[in-house]
Amino acid sequence: MSKNEELLKLRQTYVPRGPFNATTKFAASAKGATIVDVEGNEYIDFVGGIGVMNVGHSHPKVIEAIKAQADKFTHTCFHIFMYESYVKLAEKLCNLAPGNFDKMAMFANSGAEADENAIKIARYATKRPGVICFETGFHGRTLLTMTMTSKVKPYKFGFGPLAPEVYRMPYGYCYRCPFGATYPGCNVQCADHLKDFFISHVAAEQTAALIVEPVTGEGGFITPPPEYFPKLLEICRENGIVFIADEVQSGAGRTGKMFAMEHWGIEPDMITCAKSFAAGMPISAVIGKSELMNAPHVGGLGGTYGGNPVACESALAVLEMIEEGDLLQQAEKLGVKLRARFDSWAEECEVIGEVRGLGPMLALELVKDRETKEPDADSAKAVVSFCMERGLLLLACGSYGNVIRTLMPLTISDDELERGLAIMEEAFKSISK
Repeated sequence: MSKNEELLKLRQTYVPRGPFNATTKFAASAKGATIVDVEGNEYIDFVGGIGVMNVGHSHPKVIEAIKAQADKFTHTCFHIFMYESYVKLAEKLCNLAPGNFDKMAMFANSGAEADENAIKIARYATKRPGVICFETGFHGRTLLTMTMTSKVKPYKFGFGPLAPEVYRMPYGYCYRCPFGATYPGCNVQCADHLKDFFISHVAAEQTAALIVEPVTGEGGFITPPPEYFPKLLEICRENGIVFIADEVQSGAGRTGKMFAMEHWGIEPDMITCAKSFAAGMPISAVIGKSELMNAPHVGGLGGTYGGNPVACESALAVLEMIEEGDLLQQAEKLGVKLRARFDSWAEECEVIGEVRGLGPMLALELVKDRETKEPDADSAKAVVSFCMERGLLLLACGSYGNVIRTLMPLTISDDELERGLAIMEEAFKSISK
């Protein structure tokens, strides 16, 4: 029995089926954009631990920061004995986040915890209960964030009852417009729909917050038209509703800017981030206007592990790379390369209905027919399987499971990128025959 088979047997025996596994492989090491399994096989990583490894696996700066902090101490609990890295990280994030106003930041352990804390803060500050989220959105798996997450299976099925006072409206999905309109003649009515939403679903006076992903993650990298977020923000401002940008997956340079909302010139009241901003260490952040963040009473926010010092140092190392400018420049160049390649495939491959995204946060939606736009989940599965067999890690997503997304490290080498893209291209050719 091979080492992988031994580990797989242990997994099947002692780990429940609930935690999903995209592959049957076990990692032994990882560096840059390459993962090596326990049998010595190499895989080019276009998944990045689901958008967590923007700076690449085992980046020297990150490893050095983690080791240095581990030599000092690994945990004291910020609520008991404070430490410098927590406050320094808060300072850096507040300076990097868009918005010409005073900001504060707090830390938790995951993207879901960040989103949940943002909602808690908004409710406390506004004294309102309602939360508006969106179809195709994903915000986590805790009770509240699972409720805000759109897709039922596998995320919500059988786990009810769900949290109250959560209301979901259509997202600005131009390729599959929920209103049957066509951009730009539609005048972006999907955003103006928020005004009608106050009449038929929840009153504006009862709404604490609107939470939205700039580019949907699990929902399929849907990117709304330019006017969408400015309109939503204006309506929120008019009604005293807190505008929360969920940048858990789109932040930390994934779209070529520190935060994706910068592409639209949006200054959110609060931003949540996690995943890549600490290169895989379990930490998340809520950054927001000081008057909002400071509203809850002392002791109302926090958690034992929130802002762990080792994770804080890892995040500081990542932000240093972003501040130096190298990471964002690499992301911008990578996005140009990917878009050119994907657009060329779309011209030749009828199964690719749309190429979309921002910067290197790109996806390809697969359809059986470009006229009917019938989702083609089978082709998406075939592409992922083909790539896996040839040493490329790739994931499908979207409400119908028909979208191929790319989340390779922004630091990926030219060789790793070209080898990975060659495998992808071969995969699309194989399903187009």
